[in-house]
Amino acid sequence: MDPAMANLKAQMFQCVADESACKGNNKVTVVGIGAVGMAAAFSILAQNVSSEIALIDMFENKLKGEMMDLQHGSNFLKNAKITSSTDLSISAGSRLIIITAGVRQKEGESRLDLVQRNTDVLKGMVPKLVEYSPDTTLLIVSNPCDILTYVAWKLSGLPKNRVIGSGTNLDSSRFRFLLAQRLNVGPTSMHGWIIGEHGDSSVPVWSGVNIAGIRLREINPQAGQDNDPENWSQCHKDVVNAAYEVIKLKGYTSWAIGLSCADLASAIFTNSNTVKAVSTLVKGIHGIDKEVFLSLPCVLNSNGVTSIVKQQLSADELAKLHASADLMDQVQRGITF
Repeated sequence: MDPAMANLKAQMFQCVADESACKGNNKVTVVGIGAVGMAAAFSILAQNVSSEIALIDMFENKLKGEMMDLQHGSNFLKNAKITSSTDLSISAGSRLIIITAGVRQKEGESRLDLVQRNTDVLKGMVPKLVEYSPDTTLLIVSNPCDILTYVAWKLSGLPKNRVIGSGTNLDSSRFRFLLAQRLNVGPTSMHGWIIGEHGDSSVPVWSGVNIAGIRLREINPQAGQDNDPENWSQCHKDVVNAAYEVIKLKGYTSWAIGLSCADLASAIFTNSNTVKAVSTLVKGIHGIDKEVFLSLPCVLNSNGVTSIVKQQLSADELAKLHASADLMDQVQRGITF
């Protein structure tokens, strides 16, 4: 690589793994066939991200029913191979394992309240899953996502680049949708990031919100601040409350997070080097000295997270990111492994 280009990349990205692609099959295992797990499986199959999916759950009848229901649609799914079992061994040889299993978040319950109950769920499965698929990448979706990604990393023995939390990929999607609604543009033409915790302490990067390179703060310098006459900060408040609102209305969230999982799986399987907001080990990034997982814009390819984009954060955004890291660290200290 040209030395000047190498220097530029070093300024823009924090490299966390070898960029060379690792080749393999596209088998996906989804652990947990609740609403989220099935939405993820369906989204991956419908978008032809994978041609082989294994479903794992402890409820045998429901598991078989969900498998059969998908199998009956194989004619519309490019003849994908769909299997299921209550035994973790069916996951053997998976290139990606998506973990959605855990206790469901209740109405009014924060994600952090779930931490110990869902940590206990991971203890019995993560080491065995890695034993059956030592070259896999783990995608943790169960809540609280960031802390459980840290737990899965500790339990798995995998390198940090191959243990990923779905993180704020969904939060960023919600953010862009809400911003786009106000400006009457398509969400894919709206650029903005939510970083930090997938939860109440998430951080909107208002300094970077833009359409076609035109930054919102160039037009409204107060955008996202308390003194903003246009009250853009309401968009972030709505992002934070989104899951609670959906749970209140229908009892659970499913479709959006399922689509988010398919989006991340596609980035990994196609070796696309796409930038996604996912939860990764952030110690040493932006001055964070805690061993915690939080979401930052990451380059995803066949090796998982290979680089972290070095965003130019404002002093306020940086302070909020550190507060998010401190909160994760505080909760992690109480985890019993």
